[in-house]
Amino acid sequence: MGNASRPFRRIAYFLCLLSVLLLTEGKKPVKPKCPAWCTCTKDNALCENARSIPRSVPPDVISLSFVRSAFTKIPEGSFLLTPSLQLLLFTSNTFDVISDDAFMGLPHLEYLFIENNSIKSISRNTFRGLKSLIHLDLRGNAFNCDCKLKWLVEWLGSTNATVEDIYCENPPEYKKRKINSLSPEEFDCIITEFEVYQSLPYQSLSVDTFSYMNDEHVVIAQPFTGKCIFLEWDHVEVMFRNYDNITGTSTVVCKPIVIESQLYVIVAQLFGGSHIYKRDIFANKFIKIQDIEILKIRKPNDIETFRIAEDWYFVVADSSKAGFTTVYKWNGNGFYSHQSLHAWYRDTDVEYLEISGKPHLILSSSSQRPVIYQWNKGTNEFVKRFDIQDMEDAYAVKHFKVKEDVYICLTRFIGDSKVMKWGGSAFLDLQRMPSRGSMVFQPLQINNYQYAILGSDYSFTQVYYWDAEKAKFVKFQELNVQAPRSFIHVSIDKRDFLFASSFKGTTLIYKHVIVDLSA
Repeated sequence: MGNASRPFRRIAYFLCLLSVLLLTEGKKPVKPKCPAWCTCTKDNALCENARSIPRSVPPDVISLSFVRSAFTKIPEGSFLLTPSLQLLLFTSNTFDVISDDAFMGLPHLEYLFIENNSIKSISRNTFRGLKSLIHLDLRGNAFNCDCKLKWLVEWLGSTNATVEDIYCENPPEYKKRKINSLSPEEFDCIITEFEVYQSLPYQSLSVDTFSYMNDEHVVIAQPFTGKCIFLEWDHVEVMFRNYDNITGTSTVVCKPIVIESQLYVIVAQLFGGSHIYKRDIFANKFIKIQDIEILKIRKPNDIETFRIAEDWYFVVADSSKAGFTTVYKWNGNGFYSHQSLHAWYRDTDVEYLEISGKPHLILSSSSQRPVIYQWNKGTNEFVKRFDIQDMEDAYAVKHFKVKEDVYICLTRFIGDSKVMKWGGSAFLDLQRMPSRGSMVFQPLQINNYQYAILGSDYSFTQVYYWDAEKAKFVKFQELNVQAPRSFIHVSIDKRDFLFASSFKGTTLIYKHVIVDLSA
């Protein structure tokens, strides 16, 4: 520009003046005589010796420099009225924010220097519109290499522009690392959370989900009204709605089971006996088809359904002193008593699982250690195998798998709840979680995310997330659920929900939300 004609110098001066007006929010700048390079300083002088421009840059480019200027950010569209600029330089300024589309309207900009400023992060759309950029320099800025900078790492891997080496300042594990050499895979930016989606105005105990007639359904046991409440997804209102009920007395469990496209519901009650209902699709209602023998099932507390080979079963955990935890088998017309397990144990929970490919049951009791039964193919019955050691009076046991490994979550009302891992011949301690009034410790998997949810009657419910590297659960989120009794995952309409029953408050439905921190 030193040899440029007078009209060209006037254009350069006008560009400088216009940009300064935008960046200084209209304050009147001083108007000194403009030399070869137009440089803005902190006293708003438009021109100063521009030694900051690199010597490698061609001398005839239209350029604009800001050195030790007073503005605090580069807002969106700062250079819309200066489309002819080919070079921009920002050196030793105090701004720390560069907005989205800050350089929009500069189709001819080839050189961009942002050196020794106070920038810690750059918005992902900062460089949008720079179609002619061939050189970028971001040296001397204290970049925080977190998820907000992941886009820059991706951009550096795809741009054709030459980019000088830039370095991370934070976090400590990335300090002094070259940003140009980072890969997007080094940034773990996807997080999840549960947020309240819908509230149901009633107390509940058990919650179960089932697939029937090509749709997903939910059934909730309502103890104080004695109802099994059936919910379906309303695709128009985008919420769950009640479509039917089974009315009984002091209902504690409503367990669905679908056999050859026919829906049955086992309704366990504290009073008035327990019953089995069938869904009549022609009458569009539930019809009672069978009573469960009251001499064995006196105080049901949990029901588990399962299939071994081609046969369907369910088992009822009975918590009375005189009752028997009993396995029932489907014979084509109804369910009939197949096997009574131990008496006098006051079982509070039963869990079906497979260990090394073999069917097992784990029975939990308020008076004994959890007991493991294994299926015997010869007798077609469960045989007691062993107790789970070092775990007195577990209220419930639930299992989950990580790859091929089997784990169990054991719930204690007071004391420490546990996570244990199958070691080949016994379950071994892996992790302890403090329990304060806990009656549910439910593992559940949502897509590729493994959680365990520990409820509490006295404090917040704790959600734990499985850390694959540590091979254990870590604290993830707290939920405010009053006296929770069960949690279940429901996937419907490309959405994932968590149902949380409540013995003392409202039943809550949470939505599982995936958040990209790099967005």
